[in-house]
Order: sequence, then C-alpha cells, then structure tokens
Amino acid sequence: MKAIKAMRMMRLTGRRAVGEVDSVYAWLRLLAGVLTSTIGGVGMWSIAVVLPTLQADFGVTRADVSLAYTAVMLGAVIGGPAMGWLSDRFGITVPVAIGTAMLALGLALASQAATMWQFTLVHGLLIGGGTSASFGPVIADISLWFAKRRGVAVAICSSGSYLAGTVWPLVIQPLAQWVGWRHAYFSIAVFCLCSMLPLLLALRRRLPRETGRHSAPVDSRRAGAFAGGGNGLQLLLMLAGVACCIAMAMPQVHIVAYCTDLGYGPARGAEMLSLMFGTGIISRLSFGWIADRIGPAPALLISSSLQAASLLAYFGADGLTSLYVVTSMFGLVGAASCRPTR
Repeated sequence: MKAIKAMRMMRLTGRRAVGEVDSVYAWLRLLAGVLTSTIGGVGMWSIAVVLPTLQADFGVTRADVSLAYTAVMLGAVIGGPAMGWLSDRFGITVPVAIGTAMLALGLALASQAATMWQFTLVHGLLIGGGTSASFGPVIADISLWFAKRRGVAVAICSSGSYLAGTVWPLVIQPLAQWVGWRHAYFSIAVFCLCSMLPLLLALRRRLPRETGRHSAPVDSRRAGAFAGGGNGLQLLLMLAGVACCIAMAMPQVHIVAYCTDLGYGPARGAEMLSLMFGTGIISRLSFGWIADRIGPAPALLISSSLQAASLLAYFGADGLTSLYVVTSMFGLVGAASCRPTR
C-alpha cells in the first residue's frame, strides 16, 4: 500500500511539474532571469566605458588597462563551471546570491584601488566570478522551464548580457563624468546588491530532478549535427566560443577608446557601444527563432560567417557616420554567434 501511495504521489508531482514547463510562471521566471543578467552584466562592460579615464588616472598604457578586462574574462572562465556546479547541486539561487555578493564587493574594492594591478586583481578574483553567476547558470536554469519555445527562451535570456551592454554604457559614462569613475563604481556596487538579491525570490522554485532532465527532449532533426554530440561537441562549442569572443571583444572593449583617439569623445563611444549591444539583442532574438526552425548548427554557421564579414568592415571605418553604420551591422549579426546553443 505504501508503495502504491508513493507511486501516486510521484505521478501527481510529475504532472504538476510538467504543467509548470512553458507556463505563465516560466515566462515570469524568464523575466527575472533577464533582469538578473542585465544587472549582473555590468561587470563585463564597465571597464570598456571608463578605459580612457583609467588610463589617464593610473598613468598606464592601454594594454595595461585592457588586462583588467582579460582578468574579468579569466575570472568568468573559472567562475562559470563553479557556479554551474553550485546550481546543479543547490539550485540557481545559491550561485546568484554568491555571485551578487562577489560582484558588489569587487566593484566597491575596485573603486578604492590605488594601483592598476590592484584594480586588475579585484576584477579577476571577484568581479569576473561574480558576473559569471548571472549568465551561464541562469540560462541553463531557464532552459529547463521551456519545451516548445526553448530556443526563443534561451535567446531572450542570453540577451540579458547584451541588454546590460545597451543600458550600462549610457549610465556609466555620464555618471563617471559627473562624480568620477570611483564614485560611479561604488554607487553601482550598492545598486547591484540592492536590486539583484530581491530577484532571488522569483527564482526559488525548482523543478523535480527527473522533470528537469526529461521535460524538453530535443528533436534530432532540428538539432542536426548537435544531436548526441557528447564531450566532443562540448569541446568544439568551447573552441568556437573562444574564437567568437576574441572577435567580439575587439570592438566591444576598444570602441570607446578608439572614438576618443579619433577626437569624437567618450560619449560618442559609449553611444556606439550601446548601439552595438542594442542591435545585438535583435540578433540574438532573431537567431533564436531561426534556430528553432533550421536547427542550431546551421544558425551558428550563418551567424559566424556574417560576424567575420562585419568585423572586416571596421578596417575601412574611421568616420563618425561609418563607425555608427559598421557598429550597428556588427551588432546585428555578431551577437548570435555566441548565443548558447541548446
């Protein structure tokens, strides 16, 4: 009798959990995930906005300042798998809470850095790891809550980092110009702490383990070459991600400084950076829709080819109008090539 009751409870729980997939709550959870990624993404793009100011303030070369961005990415490389492991074991709220604390503390400490190496070290140890919690683990969690529209849902969630790149430059540049980059960093640290922690309330619910594994099988015809790829596929996607991000980082990190060098000023550069990420949101959403129809492998091939072509266009762009045009083109096609593939 106990075994029969247990089986009935498991069936009822499974039905209730499956009913939550693609539900209204799933979309609300997606909204919370996007907001988390948007706010937490500030750690990736703050350096690009204040790069010329940091160079002058610390009296270092541009390569020295760029090393801080490299440190953020290295911190994310180490922090991403660690945060993913925590998410698998304890749910998404634990890594996001830890990441929020790391991000806020890192931004606060960076605002007090006396030397460039201190600034770089804080970005690598705290800001990079903290930022990683608001990207990969959040996207992986959202993918469990959708079946019919998984590609679109993942595309929307992954757009959070690009929404961060759209919004934050327009906030950081005038704020840093008004109160200085140090006060701007500290103010953002307080904002991240006060805004990201309440979002955890919307992410507390968890799907049963078995439901999370089997609720959204991937059609092998739509998955194409990605079906059953195993560890070999994972390695290929990692290599593709590295190559993609190298290409993406060049205009993303240096566009503000480049505009300053050309005499257009950091404000114009911040506008171009925001434009790049704004059009990138369109790219990610569009290619999420495309991936649902032709499969992720063909969609990735198309977007990567277009990204390479648009990147080459920067060689002939040094006027203000041409920079705006090429930047919008790069955003429209480049962002999809690093969209996480389900």
